[in-house]
Amino acid sequence: MTNGTAPVVKVLSAADAPKSTARLHMIKLSVGTESVDGLAEWQAGRMAEYRALGIDPRPRHVTRMKPRRGDELLPGGSIYWVIQGRIQARQPLVELKPMTGEDGIARCALILEPVLYQTEHRPKRPFQGWRYLKVEDAPADTDVNPDLLDDMPDDMREELQRMGLL
Repeated sequence: MTNGTAPVVKVLSAADAPKSTARLHMIKLSVGTESVDGLAEWQAGRMAEYRALGIDPRPRHVTRMKPRRGDELLPGGSIYWVIQGRIQARQPLVELKPMTGEDGIARCALILEPVLYQTEHRPKRPFQGWRYLKVEDAPADTDVNPDLLDDMPDDMREELQRMGLL
């Protein structure tokens, strides 16, 4: 989980992913993020802040509502991250942890593994909050090197994926 003393979030591909036991996933926009690596860097920075404060350093997303279908999310579910209008990565969920915000309002921390698995890119329109994502509707993990895809137009990438070439 750390590289020396600096926390890291690893970006991995399908070959590194354990077999899924998921019954349900979530999908969430990663607002302000431009790439999977950018999300990993942001989370690593937050992990360093948590560690400095002496709290659990695992990456998390804090939400106002606790998922009602939490028993279907754990074990094995992931958050699928929408970056720049496309699902691009997933991050395994570890725990749904009730907490109280600084404002005294009950919240839920979605505790995540410090690893992001690259997925097939799939267009997704903006939405607020998070949504449930059925296992059968989730994009597959991919072994395709994202550097090869960076300069490829989205419509070309999507057509190649539809044809099963990516």
